[in-house]
Amino acid sequence: MLALGLTGSAAMGKSTVAAMFAARGVPVFDADRTVHRLYAGAAVPVVEAAFPGVIVDGVIDRDRLRARVLGDEPAMQRLEALVHPLVRDEKQRFLREAREGGRRLVLLDIPLLFETGAAGEVDMVVVVSAPADVQRARMLARPGMTPERLAAMLGRQMPDDEKRRRAHCVVENGGTLLATAQQVDAILRAVAGTAAGR
Repeated sequence: MLALGLTGSAAMGKSTVAAMFAARGVPVFDADRTVHRLYAGAAVPVVEAAFPGVIVDGVIDRDRLRARVLGDEPAMQRLEALVHPLVRDEKQRFLREAREGGRRLVLLDIPLLFETGAAGEVDMVVVVSAPADVQRARMLARPGMTPERLAAMLGRQMPDDEKRRRAHCVVENGGTLLATAQQVDAILRAVAGTAAGR
């Protein structure tokens, strides 16, 4: 089974690209969506113990949690030490089920693929990229986003140019959806032979 790792900095359009792979029949593991599920389940007791007061109606309130950890590196590291192992367990379950189901190709959508060292666990890395001005405009259009919060988020991520250097493939996502889709199709054609042999 061939595992593609999908990554990219904030607001580059990873979700859009992942949805294109999914629409073409590729099983997708979405790390962000997994965290959302964990924040309503297995992560609740451990995060509440470490950061009291972030639970609302039995689930982790992401805004409250963000206010506690953003800009506080030790707190962020403490949170990641709690949540990343849970995400890793879910990823392993996804991979196991894909193998058992006879899948030849899967996509792991992991925003911090390089930062967490997970790039070594995939066969190929696909980086989604867009011009810096497009990224900034997309980020600042999000509800509650401020230039300061944007700077804090980007400060925790590997720079886009470094990700591009480390990638096997780069999807340029600053243009039309059709252009992005054509790049996804080209990647699938390129890996078809390798995936079939797995």
